[in-house]
Amino acid sequence: MIRAAQPGDTKAILTLWLRSSLLSHSFIADDYWIESLPMVREEFLPKARVWVACDTNDEVCGFIGVLNQQFIGALFVEESHYGDGTAQQLMAAAKEEYPVLLLEVYQQNHRAMAFYRKENFEITAETRHPGTDMPTWILRWFQPLSE
Repeated sequence: MIRAAQPGDTKAILTLWLRSSLLSHSFIADDYWIESLPMVREEFLPKARVWVACDTNDEVCGFIGVLNQQFIGALFVEESHYGDGTAQQLMAAAKEEYPVLLLEVYQQNHRAMAFYRKENFEITAETRHPGTDMPTWILRWFQPLSE
């Protein structure tokens, strides 16, 4: 089930964010993610529109956050839910609300890139992440004019 995030989801979202960031970004020092947690809690979550995916026990198993009505700042899913459609459902919620979506992805995050390609995102720029100086791509998706 996909629903808008509620204040009571914050702890689960932060736990998922940290665990997933460490898992999916093994090429970046763990300290970077641990030190970034307060920023996610105090800056990102309050400014983002966030949807959560919940399992059958109503536990958060994924989330997506969109800033400025177009920038996906986070899309994370519990490892146990990889491949079960959770990420696609979260992305569909964002695509339903916004006709254009942008995101930044680490070039070394091959799993994420494969997912975004399946979701019809295209590379629009190559850059470096300001916090890690690692190479990233800026990706863009836009709603087709007629479906």
